[in-house]
Amino acid sequence: MAASDYKFEGWMGLDASSVKGNMVWQGFEPKPWEETDVDIKVSHCGICGSDLHTLGSGWGPTIYPCCVGHEIVGVAVRVGSQAEGDIKVGDRVGVGAQSDSCRGRNGDCEECASGLEQYCRHGMVGTYNGVYQNGGKSYGGYSLYHRSPSRFVIKIPDGISSAHAAPMLCGGITVYSPLKHYGCAPGKRVGIIGVGGLGHFGIMFAKALGAAKVVGISRKANKREDALKLGADAYIATDEDADWAKNNARSLDLIVSTVSSSKVCVPQSRDITIC
Repeated sequence: MAASDYKFEGWMGLDASSVKGNMVWQGFEPKPWEETDVDIKVSHCGICGSDLHTLGSGWGPTIYPCCVGHEIVGVAVRVGSQAEGDIKVGDRVGVGAQSDSCRGRNGDCEECASGLEQYCRHGMVGTYNGVYQNGGKSYGGYSLYHRSPSRFVIKIPDGISSAHAAPMLCGGITVYSPLKHYGCAPGKRVGIIGVGGLGHFGIMFAKALGAAKVVGISRKANKREDALKLGADAYIATDEDADWAKNNARSLDLIVSTVSSSKVCVPQSRDITIC
């Protein structure tokens, strides 16, 4: 399919009022094409709190117009001659929250050389509201088509539906990465603090990675049933058990916290908790 056969259009935020739903459907100009790029016909895009923060300029001034959405799944319709990942036209692919990094193109970059492009200090580009090295802007997945450097495009396995895969590209990887990095494996006892969107993934991934025990931790007991259905072996409601820290001291090998509240306390040792 030639680029002239399709148009880049999407739901655009034109100013900070767009966070209240004042979106406009209009065309946009994707980054200038490079032979390392992939064009994707978007079929699914997850929703993330980052979308609201960005639309309202909550994380600094947004580069309007802005098209958000960074849990993108679709079909590759154009693949550059130098694309990575053995991606072919017709493949089902996805893009998460990051679309590019400097990758050492302007000199040495320790983060990119170490495979930690998400920490790139010289050219980290978000999937939306970013600027590529060639001067083009990044526009997200609330659109008909999305253009991304192939380095950050992944193939979606056949066994996962597009609707399930999309939220894994941000929410999912946010908890899967630390679980893998810090050794979640058979025999490990894992605690997941916060049983919201991230916590749901954390519980399921910990079980899938073979953890011997998975504990959901939240302030209230109203999420206990959900946590157990998702695979948790136990549940701690910190507001409803005055002795929760004492009763569960030294019972976990790994704790992943998905919350920003300071009201959930994490036991650090037999006698100390951090709140």
